[in-house]
Amino acid sequence: MQRTQDTLIVATEPQPAGEGGPSRRQFFRVGGLFAAGMAASAALAPVSSWAGTLSKSTADDVAILNTALGLEYQAIAAYQVGAESGLLQKPVLDVAVKFQGQHKAHAEVLSSTITKLGGMPVMAKQPAEYGFPTASLKSQADVLEFAAGLEKGAASAYLGAVPQFHNKDLAKAAASIMGDETMHWAVLLGALGKDPVPAAFIA
Repeated sequence: MQRTQDTLIVATEPQPAGEGGPSRRQFFRVGGLFAAGMAASAALAPVSSWAGTLSKSTADDVAILNTALGLEYQAIAAYQVGAESGLLQKPVLDVAVKFQGQHKAHAEVLSSTITKLGGMPVMAKQPAEYGFPTASLKSQADVLEFAAGLEKGAASAYLGAVPQFHNKDLAKAAASIMGDETMHWAVLLGALGKDPVPAAFIA
């Protein structure tokens, strides 16, 4: 398959009998995407849901990818809430809209990969269904704090997922996204006037 800017490449080879799906040598690469941006709160999708069990098959990998897709949908909804709050000044609003667009690109890539691996992508929910604490968002700083918390949770969630993949090429792609999540967390902390690199490790 030819790589395009916003596609995730999946190369397949004949599957050994008994595997029940595409081979381990399948892989994906995120091509030309911008930073992942803020994903969703670990409280909404705990790290344990990713890292509790080591993947032993393509089906397990698809389950992890579907969790990632659900988090990306939550991120899209969270940015929508922030954008519609009326609390963001124009430069910050522009960044929020840009980050949301990046998450939409990630969701498209994840959904396509899940389908190519023989799975069924999860569906997005309405923003109100995610239970965001909208009543507590009363200023731009509140929105940025909310976003920074989600960003940190996303980075931690990807960190938990990376070593669990059966297909290690998927792990590499998840690690790339984790790096992007971390960069966005740093940007948000900086916007709040906080130390953008508060620790040597992601907790």
